[in-house]
Amino acid sequence: MLHLFQLFLLLLALIPREAIAQYPPPYTSFFAPLHKHTDAVNPLYSVEIMTAYVNMQFVHSYFLIDIDAPVTWHDCIVQWNMYPGSCPDNTLCTSPVSCDEYQCTEVQTSYSYKSPYCRQVKDTTPSPEGYCTCSINVMNPINWPCSQALLNYDNFFVNTSNGRNPLPGFYAAFSNAACAPSSAFESFPANVTGVMALSLSPSGFLVSLDQPPLKRTFSLCLPSTSSAPGILFYGNGPYYLLPQSNIDVKNFLSYTPLLKHPDSFGYFIGVNSIVIKTKSIDIPGNTTAKLSTLEPYTTLRTDIYNRVVRRFSMVTKRYPPANPISPFGLCFSTSTNGTKVNLKVPDIDFNLPDGKKWAISTANSMKQITSDVACLAFVDGGATSEHAIVIGTYQFEDNFLLFDLENSIFGFSSSLLRKKTSCANFNFTMDSG
Repeated sequence: MLHLFQLFLLLLALIPREAIAQYPPPYTSFFAPLHKHTDAVNPLYSVEIMTAYVNMQFVHSYFLIDIDAPVTWHDCIVQWNMYPGSCPDNTLCTSPVSCDEYQCTEVQTSYSYKSPYCRQVKDTTPSPEGYCTCSINVMNPINWPCSQALLNYDNFFVNTSNGRNPLPGFYAAFSNAACAPSSAFESFPANVTGVMALSLSPSGFLVSLDQPPLKRTFSLCLPSTSSAPGILFYGNGPYYLLPQSNIDVKNFLSYTPLLKHPDSFGYFIGVNSIVIKTKSIDIPGNTTAKLSTLEPYTTLRTDIYNRVVRRFSMVTKRYPPANPISPFGLCFSTSTNGTKVNLKVPDIDFNLPDGKKWAISTANSMKQITSDVACLAFVDGGATSEHAIVIGTYQFEDNFLLFDLENSIFGFSSSLLRKKTSCANFNFTMDSG
């Protein structure tokens, strides 16, 4: 018997994409709010997605954003024979993928056995009813324990937008995901019950949003505060942030090639040099930087880190030093004889191919640790770190980042604060038309 998900895909496949594109919908993008969480060991960010429709309203769930994850997974259970009342209270029930379906084979062979942290999963996991479910490994991205999860047919719902406001209606994204045990989320921030795979994985969430005429493009704008949400868009825009309601944020973007790594579903960019106050810090040729939504701060291999700290120390001599506070290696006093010192430091520029420059301004380079100490928010990744540069989320905050998957291009705004706006400035008021 066909699952509803499979039936939907079959019917959708019969509709020519050209016919769908002929009658464009009123929306130009899908969107979802992004939230900053500060109750874990390090700041983390979630996307708010609707996962079920209960009692005439949607249930909103929060998923950690992982742009390198192979598959989405969350706190749910699978049921073979679902009917009204069969799902326990306060539980999300989904339909399982059978072990003999091609989706099971594809997901298992694409990534499940590559992690040294995980045991090899068995080919089948018999259910109490005797059915054959599909087991996969999932890894907690915070502290890396491995859990076994069951692959499912899932439904996620996202809002639609004209770029300025939400529009009435929603889009149903039918996707494969996995149900993991509740124990897999013990180290997560409060109310976060899943991991959303916004990666290049063929089993990731973005595949389910591929709906003409929207372009295969998504954008992240991480908020710098936990008191107001940022925004995720899927689609080629336009995108607007208050108070500049008539200026498309894409006008602020510079672009550089988006690179792939053979052993990763994540995103990389080339970096030619790092410049601080006109002095270039040379780095090895063909260096790539990994983009990460899980690393809290930009991590540099030791040889690059030492040169950056040495140069940054020279151009900030006017500020009194402070004892370093882990994990940072260079800190400054922001209070002298009871008087607060307002740090204003030079930009740290990542010089990219084609002469493009990603400017890391004070808001993204200096982290206030205590009321009296601020630190350079770059971390020593060690002499043998896998990636020479990993750009972390503190450097993403209040930067508009665009991932054009059709053309393999990465767009970046540098700090929106310099444009008198921020990632928390999307107008979430419904446009009733």
